[in-house]
Amino acid sequence: MARDTDSIERDIESARNQLAGTLDELALRANPKRVVENTKQTLIAKLNQPAVKYGLIAAGTVIGLLVVRKVLR
Repeated sequence: MARDTDSIERDIESARNQLAGTLDELALRANPKRVVENTKQTLIAKLNQPAVKYGLIAAGTVIGLLVVRKVLR
């Protein structure tokens, strides 16, 4: 059964609107400032986890002691 022209035009307009919305969302997500901000927030959240935080403190302490030991020799 053939579809009428108005129905086809409505479908095309709907698809066009969906595509425009998708492109707007992609442009928003790919904005470099937004990507940097999201990455920064993710990194801060990861570093604030106790296992990571204390592991970095321990590694920094060991490296600091090794440097002091090397300087005093």
